[in-house]
Amino acid sequence: MSFPFNADEIFEMAEQIERNGARFYRRAAEGALDPRNRQLLFDLAAMEDEHEKIFVSMREDLADAEHQSTVFDPEGQAALYLRAMVDGHVFDVKADPAELFTGKETMGDILQTAIGMEKDSIVFYMGIKDLVPQRLGKDRIEGIIKEEMAHIASLSKDLAALPHELS
Repeated sequence: MSFPFNADEIFEMAEQIERNGARFYRRAAEGALDPRNRQLLFDLAAMEDEHEKIFVSMREDLADAEHQSTVFDPEGQAALYLRAMVDGHVFDVKADPAELFTGKETMGDILQTAIGMEKDSIVFYMGIKDLVPQRLGKDRIEGIIKEEMAHIASLSKDLAALPHELS
């Protein structure tokens, strides 16, 4: 059974994905020995924080109709379902990020993992976009997808800029 979500719920999910992403980068930074790599990872976490702010702003700009639920959900089950999808699909907050790193990964490995996660988030948003009716803000989901594409471009630039021995 599919749930037709509204744009407000999608932006709530986007905010959570960005929080999870920032947490991922901060955990990776904690294990980085090289000060430049550590700073880059903290900068990436700050970028995720900024994208969360963008999504918060976009959510605040939604029209009243875009906040309306598209399903009868008196106990908030749809919101719980959405949160579970976000927490388990992209930047999983339930998994210990330290387990993702053995300590042997290079900065290139970490950035490649991050690029993969960003790609997964785009796929996620593309799928969710089809669940949002046009009248409830389907076009606004494009903004989220464009932000995630910008993440990939930035990460790819950082990956390409790494000295060969660090990548």
